[in-house]
Amino acid sequence: MTISFVLVGIGGGIGSMMRFYISQKMNSHFIGTWIANVSGSLLLAILLKFFLLNIISEIVWLTLGVGFCGAYTTFSTFGNETIQLILSGKFRTAVYYVISSFTVSIVVVSFVLL
Repeated sequence: MTISFVLVGIGGGIGSMMRFYISQKMNSHFIGTWIANVSGSLLLAILLKFFLLNIISEIVWLTLGVGFCGAYTTFSTFGNETIQLILSGKFRTAVYYVISSFTVSIVVVSFVLL
């Protein structure tokens, strides 16, 4: 095992705990996941830009970019929560959730990288 795996694991552990904390604090899992996905997209874009400009090291990139952001944002939770909204008859909320998750995340990433 290389140090890279350890760094990603440390960042991932912290990221997953942070996502869980936000979901609990929001008292609604889909809103917490939305916040995590949008803020995680922004953070990942900033980290990527800094990494590509050699402002942060590979250690920081692996720990925060790959590990933290990879665990903090989660497509599987997003998919599950979308299905749960649909199954509970909240079709409009599900559509808004999907569209706003993609749109806002892409906008914040574009803002940083372009």
